[in-house]
Amino acid sequence: MGRVYNFSAGPAVLPEEVLKEAAAEMLNYNGTGMSVMEMSHRSKAYKEIIETAETDLRDLMHIPDNYKVLFLQGGASQQFAMIPMNLMKHGEADYIVTGQWAKKAYQEAQKYGKANKIASSEDRTFSYIPDVSDLPISENADYVYICENNTIYGTKYRELPDTKGKVLVSDVSSCFLSEPVDVSRYGVIYGGVQKNIGPAGVVIVIIREDLITDDVLDGTPTMLKYKTHADADSLYNTPPAYGIYICGKVFKWLKSKGGLGAMKEYNEKKAKILYDFLDTSRLFKGTVEKKDRSLMNVPFVTGDEELDAKFVKESQEAGLVNLKGHRTVGGMRASIYNAMPMEGVKALVEFMKKFEEENL
Repeated sequence: MGRVYNFSAGPAVLPEEVLKEAAAEMLNYNGTGMSVMEMSHRSKAYKEIIETAETDLRDLMHIPDNYKVLFLQGGASQQFAMIPMNLMKHGEADYIVTGQWAKKAYQEAQKYGKANKIASSEDRTFSYIPDVSDLPISENADYVYICENNTIYGTKYRELPDTKGKVLVSDVSSCFLSEPVDVSRYGVIYGGVQKNIGPAGVVIVIIREDLITDDVLDGTPTMLKYKTHADADSLYNTPPAYGIYICGKVFKWLKSKGGLGAMKEYNEKKAKILYDFLDTSRLFKGTVEKKDRSLMNVPFVTGDEELDAKFVKESQEAGLVNLKGHRTVGGMRASIYNAMPMEGVKALVEFMKKFEEENL
């Protein structure tokens, strides 16, 4: 079987050009006579890789100078603890729970202080984003936490919450670099890269400098202090070197495509093809309120579990893989990240039409 259309939620599809480039450099990177996998993270060649990656990311996102970019390990899930450990100066924080990952972050924060759930969409299986224009923000909250795009449930914030002056912390794992973003509105914006940017094993944290201090919770491990990594330019210990190298290549690829404004336009066109079909289909239906639909993750169902299973099996045989929904919700989910080409979405819709004809 050749290359398939991979609709996985993560680890997910990467740009073919990037994979080919990495393959060509696998045995001998840039005349060093070795692979990036074998290279010392203290070497001149690697220093250039990580510094270029950071510069390109800063360009893409227009990251202000008073923010640090950290390439870390432990995935987004490690940040669920790292954030309260570093930011809960008064021992309190507010959480908006719009899906499984926000819920896990909220539960983890309870180990370190008082976590308040100030809004949630759990009442309707996380199928919408609650109104965040006037929330009961706690007076002592050190920050307000959101998960901006919900991978499992396919929802996305259209407006950021009014935090009433409190620091906003956002997990953007599944919408990272899919559209322009005003970094200055966040205290911390972070994401695991294995959905839209690179291979699993790297989490990128963009954090305002005034939030990086030695004033952390007692017992916070050295490795879980933002200051440790900020002071060492993400090279305190051996970083996930090869993963960062691939991320760097994806940043270059995004720049070649015209940056985040162009990506947003492309992603909107791709998502429209799929959502337009779901809105007119007699068999399939989307599960999310229209106004809150994600451009990245599109869950849908037939309403019949056996038919869903049949669809997943037959789509796989047709080279459309990883369309099974998350185990907590069932049904199907198409993740159509930056690197998913338009042709992939068109092929999916054609297959869905055919399946609908045969199964109605």
